[in-house]
Amino acid sequence: MAPRRPDKKSKKREKAAISRAAAGTSKPVSPQVLVKAAEYQLQEGNVQDAATLAQKALDQSTAGSDDELSALNLLGQINLELGEFDAARSYFLRAVAVDEDGSKDEAVGGGPEKFLCLAQLSEEGGKDSVKWFEKGAASLKKQIQTLEETRRKSDEQVILIGELKKKLAMTLCSVAEVFMTDLSWEEDAEQRCETLVTEATMVAPDFAETWQTLANVRISQSRVDDAKAALTRSLELWKDLPPEDPAVPDFPSRVGLARLLMEVDMEQEAIEVLERLVGEDDQSVEVWYLGGWGLYVMGEKQKASKSSEEDWKASWISSRVWLNQCQHLYKLQDYEDERLGEHAKELLALVANELGEAPVGEGDEDEWEDDDSDEEMKD
Repeated sequence: MAPRRPDKKSKKREKAAISRAAAGTSKPVSPQVLVKAAEYQLQEGNVQDAATLAQKALDQSTAGSDDELSALNLLGQINLELGEFDAARSYFLRAVAVDEDGSKDEAVGGGPEKFLCLAQLSEEGGKDSVKWFEKGAASLKKQIQTLEETRRKSDEQVILIGELKKKLAMTLCSVAEVFMTDLSWEEDAEQRCETLVTEATMVAPDFAETWQTLANVRISQSRVDDAKAALTRSLELWKDLPPEDPAVPDFPSRVGLARLLMEVDMEQEAIEVLERLVGEDDQSVEVWYLGGWGLYVMGEKQKASKSSEEDWKASWISSRVWLNQCQHLYKLQDYEDERLGEHAKELLALVANELGEAPVGEGDEDEWEDDDSDEEMKD
């Protein structure tokens, strides 16, 4: 007898059901199919349509079922996309009631994600955030343990273990950051930070952000040399990689890295990070500001150390270019950080006292032709 091929037919039926759900047909559609249709609409950027379908799935689900969990989790994610954070929190809390420890399959909304979202969404912050982060970390550890106990791991499982360890390290670092800020007054805050960052570097030693967090802890402990060593380790993990490599930290993390580098007098390394960031996105006010500030400090040190006049003037001229671009974008974007804007002005005034005002055309300002000229062309 020839073997049957149920999979293709099953997939066709599933696609047809998803199409019916997305089209709003009156024919009955299961909650699982409605959730898949909602996920498809969300991926396509149709957030409101996704919300409608996910709500239908929830309405048709049995209380406490996997269907309900899947719909609740998805509605939480959709409301995050919509910026409805209170609603998102409410859905995730309801999902936790169905899957209290994250032990259910991620395919139906189990796993750590809802806990990690609740940590970020916490109105109380502090201990409440830590509670949710710890729940997420516990769920991640269980997932990692289960996979590592598999005798013959597939390539996909090996990759997944690495991804889960990276997520666990990020979670541990997030808890450490809470203890460095909201809970810094706790008696055991320093010890908790130490334990957390140590575990993070052991779990994911090739993850740059763990070393960056370790450096932040060392700075708070006034252990500057150790902070420098951790920052150097963080940089070495990705600085020679192309921008699209997944090992390269995201843009905000590298902005934070530049700040930490400047804090421990590693201005040259900070400038290298910032130059790369500008190459990826030249519209960041903060990046231009930090570059201008870093170059100003470099020039100040060169001047104090009796370096050649040409060296410190070159650093300050470069600083002026960066700071002028910062101010240009600051006005263009109606940037809200007044302290940043004021400090940029102060630095430019200090440079002007030594070098005079910038000559016309310095820094290829013609390339900044902005929205005004664009609007004139439209008119």
